[in-house]
Amino acid sequence: MRLLVIDTATQALSVALLDDGAPIGRFHDIVGRGHAEALLPAIAALPDGGRADAIAVDVGPGSFTGVRIGIAAARALALAWNIPLHGYSAPSLIAARAAQLHRQEPLIIAITGGHGELFWQSFAADGLSATSAVASTPIADLARQIEARTIFGTGAEALVTTRGHGTALTLYPDASDYPLIAHLPPLRPTPIYGRGADAKTMAERAAS
Repeated sequence: MRLLVIDTATQALSVALLDDGAPIGRFHDIVGRGHAEALLPAIAALPDGGRADAIAVDVGPGSFTGVRIGIAAARALALAWNIPLHGYSAPSLIAARAAQLHRQEPLIIAITGGHGELFWQSFAADGLSATSAVASTPIADLARQIEARTIFGTGAEALVTTRGHGTALTLYPDASDYPLIAHLPPLRPTPIYGRGADAKTMAERAAS
């Protein structure tokens, strides 16, 4: 079975085509905000144009725009190819890779958020068992809360710098790492935003 994995939840654009769990094609680059222009060409450059029997897509949390771009493309391809689609979370993929590099308890995954906040989640040393829910917390507050020496993820450097101690390992989700979490329960292909919406209705604005 071939699986197309799409990951645009962070500054990285990462796609991979897996054949029975083995990568046969991969693209991974830090594109910043260029996901919309680069995603479909990256998929088209994979073997057989990325054609697969199913699709897995990163549903966040992370970049609001990036998450939506990835899910929109995955939904369109799944519909066009008439194949199944499911999601997975950005922290789970980073945690699985972090566990391969450095075993500690807990594994703290920090992902760059907005408005001076970080998305974060803790995992057991195996990198597969979440020990907290995804949360979005101001960096200064999180620096006082998290004691783990090593922090992983795209927000690791910001957290360690604010804390003034520890080690940051900047890890981006890599689509080719998907086999590490393939046995986890699939998620619905809908965004995990990790924090409330910034926009308010007129009634909410009036009440505030």
